[in-house]
Amino acid sequence: MSEQTTPVRSLTCKNRVGLVLAGTLGLLDVTFAFTIPEGDADTPGPPVGIVVADAVLGLITVIAVVYTWRTADRTGSRAVAGSRVLSVITALPAFYVNGVPAGIVTGTSAFVIVNVVAVAFVLSRPAPEPAAP
Repeated sequence: MSEQTTPVRSLTCKNRVGLVLAGTLGLLDVTFAFTIPEGDADTPGPPVGIVVADAVLGLITVIAVVYTWRTADRTGSRAVAGSRVLSVITALPAFYVNGVPAGIVTGTSAFVIVNVVAVAFVLSRPAPEPAAP
C-alpha cells in the first residue's frame, strides 16, 4: 500500500528576501507606534487612529511572515501582501497634506518603494514542487 503525502513547498530566495523586508517593515510599523508623536495643532504627525492602524498592520505582517516562513503557505503570503498594501495606503496622505516636511515625504517615498518590492517578492511564484517518485 502506498502512502500519499502532500509535497512540501519551498520558498525561493526571492520569497525569503521579500519576507525579510516585509517582516522588517512590520516591526518598524509596530515600533513607530511608540515613537511618533500624535498629530495635533502644535506638533505635526499622523493622527492617533493611523498610528494604531499601522501598529496593528505591522503585527499582522510579522505574524504572517513567521507563518509563511515556517509553512510556505500561499495564504500567509497573501496576508503579508495585504497588510503591507494597507500600510502603504495609510502613508499616502503624506504626499497630499500641506505642510509635511520634505524629509518625511522622502522617507515615505522610500517606505512605499520598499513595500512594493517586498510585496512583489513575497507574491512571486514559489519553487516548483518536487516530482513524485
